[in-house]
Amino acid sequence: MIDFLKEHYWSILIIVNYLLAFSAIIVVLLKNINPTKTVSYIIVLALFPFFGIVIYYLFSQQYRKTKIFNRKNVINSKVIQSAGKSVKLDGRDLRVLNEKLDDKIKLVKLLKASERSPLTIRNEVDILFNGETKFKRLLEDLQNANNHIHLEYYIIKDDVIGTELLDIICEKAKQGVEVKMTYDDVGSKLSSKMKHQLDDSGVDHYPFMPVIFSSLTGKSNYRNHRKIVVIDGEIGYVGGINISDSYINTEDSKLYWRDTHLRIYGEAVKVLQFHFLTTWDFVTKKSIEVKQSYFPETECEKDVAIQIAASGPDTDWAYIMEAILTAINNAESYIYITTPYFIPNDQLVTALQIASKIGVDVRLIIPKYSDSWVAESATNSFLEPLLKAGIKVYRYSRGFVHAKTMVVDDIFATIGTCNLDNRSFNINFEINALIYDSEESQILKSQFIKDITDCELIDFESWKNRPRIHKLKESYSRLWAPLL
Repeated sequence: MIDFLKEHYWSILIIVNYLLAFSAIIVVLLKNINPTKTVSYIIVLALFPFFGIVIYYLFSQQYRKTKIFNRKNVINSKVIQSAGKSVKLDGRDLRVLNEKLDDKIKLVKLLKASERSPLTIRNEVDILFNGETKFKRLLEDLQNANNHIHLEYYIIKDDVIGTELLDIICEKAKQGVEVKMTYDDVGSKLSSKMKHQLDDSGVDHYPFMPVIFSSLTGKSNYRNHRKIVVIDGEIGYVGGINISDSYINTEDSKLYWRDTHLRIYGEAVKVLQFHFLTTWDFVTKKSIEVKQSYFPETECEKDVAIQIAASGPDTDWAYIMEAILTAINNAESYIYITTPYFIPNDQLVTALQIASKIGVDVRLIIPKYSDSWVAESATNSFLEPLLKAGIKVYRYSRGFVHAKTMVVDDIFATIGTCNLDNRSFNINFEINALIYDSEESQILKSQFIKDITDCELIDFESWKNRPRIHKLKESYSRLWAPLL
């Protein structure tokens, strides 16, 4: 028997592989997911022995979603019920909202029914362009914290800016300020020395879904891609900028980094707070105390209407994607989008094409060069149908554009962590601020127009005649689009 196994071990492994692959294909078919994604899984499983099984495990870990995130759903409900009571609209708020939105009220109604995304009115905001601007404000706010500091990030590194920030929160913890920090175990890199410093200072810190070999799992599923800071329950930060030197432009920077972040003072911070608390409860696996000090009353001089939309594998609906589609479908004048990763689904492509064909000015900024050739090629495969519909596509050439923003009709804007791809829409944990305000929308619009000066406008005729080898590479990469 042993001799037989030794002589035929390769054939046995192949048979076992295809038995597993066949079982996986049956599971995929029964899920009734997007047909394109289904075909992609079947091709990988059928044509790539062993490798296909690994890909299936990394990109279709639904057993993890059901077993792990069911618990998070229960936790979310408890925390939201406790925290959500502090965010309510009164008659004055509704009048202000009606004045601001006019006939754009549909944008709010989509998420208003969700207890995870209550609408808030009493807010002041600052749109922060690039890391050097964000970190100047953030470090000042952290220094002035009196009660608590809550941080949730995809990437935290103890490089120069990271160490400066971490030193501040360690010092605040020593002063008696409550400091809680959670970081994605794949995206972040913290040395053992820094973790000991955090422990010794009294900073509570936990990784999100720890992995054994983080360097080998950069694209593994269900990562926490959110960037949230809550300070004293009054000041909040959300957007695209992680904690790393890569996000700051200095004289020594090798690559110019264009990004956008948002500072909020007011009621919307309460919503950021309970999204942080639900994650915190999940990563610590401990019962959490929802303190009254987490949700203080704030006095604002402005009334900027904001909804916080969060999505992930633990939510029933793809709230951020649905909000973006609703905004596109209700646009009348213009839609300006900036995204570092554009690998859209059919719904998004169709919505943008229709908007352009009925006369809406649709413009898109993407990087000229991506940090992934597969992602870049996959993106390029989607551009020709957009250009044909009259959409203007700009490729950012000054450096790398990492901002994730959209502004519509001088009334709606969104700033957050969500890219326009399947991974952000359906796989990772993301969070966006939806802003219903003319003044803030025009600020974002002005920045978009400014960014265009650092872009190359794609000419439709030239793009159609690009080398055939490029088109072949794009078509190959597009096969992987649902998995990227």
